[in-house]
Amino acid sequence: MQISVTTPALLFPAISLFMLAFTNRFLSLGSRVRSLHDQYRREKHHSIRQQIENLRLRIHLIRRMQGYAIISMLCCIFSMVCLFQDWELAGSILFGASLLFLAVSLALSFMEIRISVRALDILLEDMERD
Repeated sequence: MQISVTTPALLFPAISLFMLAFTNRFLSLGSRVRSLHDQYRREKHHSIRQQIENLRLRIHLIRRMQGYAIISMLCCIFSMVCLFQDWELAGSILFGASLLFLAVSLALSFMEIRISVRALDILLEDMERD
């Protein structure tokens, strides 16, 4: 398969949008952790503790998602450099690696979304008990 220097360039907008979405998730979770922390200091409720543990796991997943997206972007950049230098094999391998790292990042995103559903279940269970 022959790819040109513009082929990896097609990934730049996609990777950038994913990274923006991951950062927004991280910022909203950070805000939620701060409010839950204050609430937990006032009242040591079990459901608050469960939510905090859930958020910790999600924050770590988002950090890994961002890391893999950054590695994907770097592979994409190096792929373009290699293709520009007419090192087609290296460029193709790096482009493939970029796609792989992006896929890993998206798989982690899927896992984080599934965990976020569990956080909502905790709130619903708490409401049902009351």
